[in-house]
Amino acid sequence: MALLLGLLCTLCLVGQVLGQDITHEEYLAQIQACPRECSCPPNFPRAVYCDNKGLKSIPKIPPHTWYLYLQNNFIEVLSADALRNATQLRWLNLNRNKITSEGVEEGVLSTKPNLAHLYMDDNLLSSVPSALPASLESLRLSRNRISKIPPGVFIGLDKLNLLDLQANKLMDDAVTEVSLKGLNNLVQINLAKNQLNSMPIGLPPTTTQLFLDGNNIEKIPAGYFKGLPKVAFLRLNYNKLGSSGVPRDVFNVSSILDLQLSHNQLTEVPLIPAGLEHLHLDHNNIKSVSGANICPVAVETMEDSSNESVPRLRYLRLDGNDIKPPIPRDVILCFRLLTSIVI
Repeated sequence: MALLLGLLCTLCLVGQVLGQDITHEEYLAQIQACPRECSCPPNFPRAVYCDNKGLKSIPKIPPHTWYLYLQNNFIEVLSADALRNATQLRWLNLNRNKITSEGVEEGVLSTKPNLAHLYMDDNLLSSVPSALPASLESLRLSRNRISKIPPGVFIGLDKLNLLDLQANKLMDDAVTEVSLKGLNNLVQINLAKNQLNSMPIGLPPTTTQLFLDGNNIEKIPAGYFKGLPKVAFLRLNYNKLGSSGVPRDVFNVSSILDLQLSHNQLTEVPLIPAGLEHLHLDHNNIKSVSGANICPVAVETMEDSSNESVPRLRYLRLDGNDIKPPIPRDVILCFRLLTSIVI
């Protein structure tokens, strides 16, 4: 009876596995070719887990692998030979290794026509890897030593929607229209904690989320966001922005929903766009706030909170400034949808 139950369980498992777009022959080949240093769960045969194994090199990866986890090792070389058979890769995690730009072997990534997600955070890269596959959707390269973006490295990457380059060594001359060319459908770009002194140029008009925290940016050119008509989430915390370097109406863009300007050197509240919902201005040098100066519409035109002309601001943070409570009445009358003010 026990033998029969065991057989039934095995058949159920195989049935579940075969529902994962893998034939019985492929399943057997995948399990048998699993590297001894790694684990290949029978109920998830497309995944190969080689993380936290103390590896110094990548073992040969089975041909039917979709998900490969190699994070938290001591790997120095992204070997083309080790991944030669893994042409079906969709997800590759190489976070927290010791891979240098010289250690990324030629053709190792471009020969993976299905690779959609590449994680190489916390390595020793000095440049954005190339050549990259056209299938790539997200590229995460935070906390490396990247100071260079090779011209044309993103050309052909029409599916790439997320680019994370935070905590690298990028300067203004590295982030240009030439180096960013090809990012035709980018949604999120993270350039926080680099060495930028100016707002980056050449960002694609599809950009929706722009993160620039922790740089040395002192000013924003007038009309800068006219080239970014879809930007909705903008983070500029921990920069060197003063009110003299921020044109009063520079943020008056209808698409912006969340604006973060904490830990700068602002002395005035910039003009708030009517559609903005969250505003962070804490830890600046602002001494006062007046509805007459910052309200995007005339208060008398707003009859009730259901009126479409009512500014949409719901969250306002002003702590860490020289503003003394209470908040002026005209500010409350203007931003009548506010549910939280931190002062």
